[in-house]
Parts: sequence; C-alpha cells; structure tokens
Amino acid sequence: MIPGSFEYFSPRSLADAVKYLADHRDDVKILSGGQSLLPLMKMRLSKPAYVVDIGRIPGLAAISELDDSLIVGALVTHEQIESSELLKAKCPLMPQTATTIADVQVRNRGTIGGSIAHADPAGDWPAAVIALDAEIRVFGPSGERWVKCDDFFLGLLMSVLEPDEIVTGIKFPVTGGDKTAYQKAAPRSSGFAVTGVAVRLGMDSTGTCTRAAIGITGVADKAYRPERTEQMLTGKKLDATTIEQAAAESTRNIEVIEDINGSSEYRAHLTHVYVARAIQEALNR
Repeated sequence: MIPGSFEYFSPRSLADAVKYLADHRDDVKILSGGQSLLPLMKMRLSKPAYVVDIGRIPGLAAISELDDSLIVGALVTHEQIESSELLKAKCPLMPQTATTIADVQVRNRGTIGGSIAHADPAGDWPAAVIALDAEIRVFGPSGERWVKCDDFFLGLLMSVLEPDEIVTGIKFPVTGGDKTAYQKAAPRSSGFAVTGVAVRLGMDSTGTCTRAAIGITGVADKAYRPERTEQMLTGKKLDATTIEQAAAESTRNIEVIEDINGSSEYRAHLTHVYVARAIQEALNR
C-alpha cells in the first residue's frame, strides 16, 4: 500500500525539530526507525500532513555509562541493544528483551525511542523500562525534562508526550548482581506480545528476595507493574509455591483486554504462567 501525501522535514538539530513540531502540532508525526509509523501510514490508519525525520540529528544514537546509570539514546536500534557488550554486562535485561522483538529486519531499523514514544500496549520495551525503573528524557520548547517510566504511559498509544516534544534518551540503572529475564507469548506472524513479562530480582546471600520489580505488557491498555505480585515475592525465599501464588496475583485489579489472540480469561491465565516462567528463568541465570 502507498501512504497519503505529506510534507517531509529532516532537521539537523533538536531545536529545529521541536520548532517544526510546534508549527505543525495539529497534524504532524515523528519518524525515527519507521517500524511503527510507516505501516500505519501505508494502511492509511495514520495520515499526517507533516513528517519530521529525526534520524539525522546527532547525539541520539549512542549507549553510554554515567556513574551508576546507563544512557541509551532514542535512535539506538534494537539490534544495537541486543549486541551491546556494555549492556550485557551492566544491564542484561535490555539485550534479553531486544532479542525477542519482531524479526531481524525490524531489529535492525527500529529504535527504542520510537517504540517507547509509540506507547503500543503490546510493545516489549514498556515492560522492560518499568521493571528497570527507567527514566525517559524528553526535549521540547521548554527544554529538557525527565519522566519516570511509571508516569509516562497513559493508555492505548498514549503517553505524556506533548505534540511538540521528542523522546531523546532513556536512563537505566546498572543492575549489578540482580537477576533478570524477559519472557513473552506472541503470535509468530506479528511478534507483538499477547503477554510479555520483564522481571528484575534482587537476591541476598541466603537466597531471599530483597526486591522484586516486574513489568507486564500486552495484557491491558498500557504496560503496568503488578504491585501485589512484587510484594508477595519480596522478603521471601522463592520456592515453586511462593512463585505460583505471587504469579496468580499478576492481573489483580487489571482490566484484561481481549482480541483475536484470545479472551480476557485466556490472557489472564497466560500472564500468570509467563510471570512464573520469567521469575524462574531469572533465578536460574
């Protein structure tokens, strides 16, 4: 299919990009890797009059370490994350998640900033950034601001981003000796999560869980943190019974969606299964 006509702008600075967005804020879209926007445009589900390609703005495609944090630029591709030795050593949940995204072609072109800004409730990165308590760097007319991941996603394809703001980077912690894993169930045709579970566990020398952080995607209209499950794991030795009981609480007070991939009951059951699997995989690493 062929997208509708649009005006294309390729700025060389964030300031120029933001000015263009502000001038056309009622009918403009941002293009980074294009793996979310272009399919929508080709199917005429999105018909922006203006497209801003931020792919040539310098400084947004690097992975760097700063004190006890890692900064991943918005234009860093899924493949860069998957193959990064720095992330494998300092924040392995990132490469673990990137490996599961779509296919090789998408991973080579798609960017983490574009995926997070798109706020797809079946995307993989929202679960990972929640489990890692990441912060998202946003640039707009008023300058730069940081948004905690728990506050960033609002609903189906909705975030706190204003029309004239751009995601420029994501800050992740160095996770040290934490145990992490990402597990998902997804149809092979699309790769989108029917349920996706990111897990980060802090364990002490006695085998007790000192901290549990979990992000779940694909289940509701936005990625979320199952607080009751996290509470049931913290302070416990994680045997099979404890894990199963905690996993069974992972959709408590959540309005589970249903679609062609399954009913809400099926998706809730699948989530319980995959939460338990992800916890166990993290413990086995």
